[in-house]
Amino acid sequence: MVIAPWYARARTEAPGVALDSSTVVPKTLSMNDSPDARSDTSAAEVHHGADAKRDGRDETRDERADRNWDELMQELRVMQTGTQVLSGFLLAVAFQPRFTELDDLQRTLYIVLVGLAALATVLALAPVGMHRSLFGRHRKPDLVRFASRMVQADLVVIGLLSVGVTTLIVDFTVDRTTATVVLIVAAVVVLALWVLLPRLIDRR
Repeated sequence: MVIAPWYARARTEAPGVALDSSTVVPKTLSMNDSPDARSDTSAAEVHHGADAKRDGRDETRDERADRNWDELMQELRVMQTGTQVLSGFLLAVAFQPRFTELDDLQRTLYIVLVGLAALATVLALAPVGMHRSLFGRHRKPDLVRFASRMVQADLVVIGLLSVGVTTLIVDFTVDRTTATVVLIVAAVVVLALWVLLPRLIDRR
């Protein structure tokens, strides 16, 4: 009786069946395999990168999170600049000699605007604080999701702040009727540019 060598037996045995205690012939796919077997392997590969390539970019889930985080930081830098300008103006107004000439309505509006400026600053810094707290915990996708919501909330606050500061200036320097008109026009412009325009672009 002739015993075939182990490498000859490996060609005839079923894929994935152990030959001995230390040798396993791995399962491979060939053109003779069934379509279901090949489709299972292809499905696994597609699933691995489906989320990363949803918009045509060849990137992993973590790479996408890193890119989105960088974009959010750029947006926050722009927003923070506008917030700093408006906050600086409001702080300077309180120390001007004519500040005492503000009537009750104007002073109330001024206090509200100061509060909005402080809230805008806190919202802009919140993603940074969250990033520092979650650093090294592999939670970047979750961090990006929450930071995006913070940026959206900050945009609402900055919009109110911009409209309010413009209204306060016109009310103090011109008259209340003109300030009311400016308030309406400014609100419409902000809504059109920040809400309606993006939706129109998204529908195309």
